Amino acid sequence: MNVSDAPAAEPLGLTSGFAGSSGYADRMTPLYAGKLMPGAQVEALRNTHRAFPVRTIRRGDTVAPFVYAQAPVEDFTIRANGREYDLYDYVFRNRVAGLFIQRRGEVIHERYELGLQPDTRWVSMSMAKSIATTLVGAAIQDGHIGGVEDMLTDYLPELKGGGYDGVSIRHLLQMTSGVRWDDEHVDPQSERRHMLKLQIAQQPGAILRYMAGLPRVAEPGTRWNYSTGETHVVGALVRAATGKWLSDYLSERLWSRLGMEQDACWWLESPGGLEVAGSGISATLRDYARFGRFAMGDGTIAGERILPEGWMAEAGSARIVGGERRDYGYMWWIVPDASGSLADGAFSARGIFGQYVYINPKRDLLIAVLSSRAKPRGSEVILDNDFFNSAVEALTAHD
Repeated sequence: MNVSDAPAAEPLGLTSGFAGSSGYADRMTPLYAGKLMPGAQVEALRNTHRAFPVRTIRRGDTVAPFVYAQAPVEDFTIRANGREYDLYDYVFRNRVAGLFIQRRGEVIHERYELGLQPDTRWVSMSMAKSIATTLVGAAIQDGHIGGVEDMLTDYLPELKGGGYDGVSIRHLLQMTSGVRWDDEHVDPQSERRHMLKLQIAQQPGAILRYMAGLPRVAEPGTRWNYSTGETHVVGALVRAATGKWLSDYLSERLWSRLGMEQDACWWLESPGGLEVAGSGISATLRDYARFGRFAMGDGTIAGERILPEGWMAEAGSARIVGGERRDYGYMWWIVPDASGSLADGAFSARGIFGQYVYINPKRDLLIAVLSSRAKPRGSEVILDNDFFNSAVEALTAHD
């Protein structure tokens, strides 16, 4: 299908599809717990914009076409678990709904399964974290934020007197604030599940108030701890610094200028409230890939710098925390090659149930994956990093 032939997805508005009676909100708890059967889960993942109020992320007037390779790649060897697999194994066994591979600017593989179509929006899950932190870079470039060493409470004074005192924006972006958090989706007692309950309750400001009340368990910068709540604070930071909703700022600076095919949308904590920055963007496979291409290009559009120079290299770099290397940047995951080397500078946005945008700047390779896996984490047969590294080996062997 040519890009120009892609049908338009349903229009979105401030509360488009809000499911007070449709039942999609009721599916979110069993979805996160990994307690939906395959058909119901697929339906939930492509209809999460009906579960909660959303704000539209508007595209521009022009669609950026892709260049498709004359000889697309149909298969290659995947090395994982001490075995060899093929591309069919990866798609089947990992319940892949969409797969997009772009090499040196040419699309060499594009596949849709499980009812996904080019115009179907699919939830980002935590890939939204990587988009949210990218907006911090844009806000720094635009002069709304002084820099990553600024204290978080300078922008969010409501966090003073709690665990976030003395936490810099850099600490926040790296998830090294030292504030207590358990991000286990399947544990109903975790902070992550409590955050979901607050989202379902749709009370304005409740999530940030919850974050403000959490205690500190480590000094800032000394411990890495994955926290979806931390990304909600990122969203509050962007809102406070720019005076704009995340969706509007994302549209203004990126989405409307990258040639996206479809409007996207972002979950809200309440009608007319703040975006849930750590999850809940719904967009198409191709448009996730376009965002990945922007990140690979170090954050410029048509020669204009949107992010500070070198931002993406910093955002996609491992760092030492508490004496250990952490393969985590500014809410981007670092992807070592098969030997454990970081020489390619590869990194990825990643979300539960198998959502990925993999970016390898050195090899000029981009892969976007949308999936519907049995559990939030750990149910894949072929580790996605093994798949990405096998793609590098197979597709760049003659560089």
